[in-house]
Amino acid sequence: MTMPVTIIMVEDDEGHARLIEKNIRRAGVTNEILPFANGTSALAHLLGPDGSGRDNAGRPLLILLDLNLPDMTGVDILKIVKDNEHLRRAPVVILTTTDDQREIQRCYDLGCNVYITKPVNYEGFANAIRQLGLFFSVIQVPEAA
Repeated sequence: MTMPVTIIMVEDDEGHARLIEKNIRRAGVTNEILPFANGTSALAHLLGPDGSGRDNAGRPLLILLDLNLPDMTGVDILKIVKDNEHLRRAPVVILTTTDDQREIQRCYDLGCNVYITKPVNYEGFANAIRQLGLFFSVIQVPEAA
């Protein structure tokens, strides 16, 4: 039996967070979405009380990550997740306004799966999220060994 994928959304802009959730739902994705407004609380959840990430071992997660957070950068979080033996298989989708080519390349080098630049206009952003929703509905997150 496969467990449903939990979507971890790390986004400090409440308007963007609502928009992301609304469009994921619109695409027919009913998975649980856990929102975090900063990196500290997201990492506390992902790494668990002992900081090892063991609590989330084998749990199918998909991480939606903004790069510009109030307390740390999304790149720092990406590094921590991909360096963690229990979390490294979790797909990470970067959702950000940063379209700097070096930053994009850096995220892919660190192991992000998809990099989406948030269009400034609502319709473009909504559309990108809807496509992401369709992507979620077909994605199979690998089971932890």
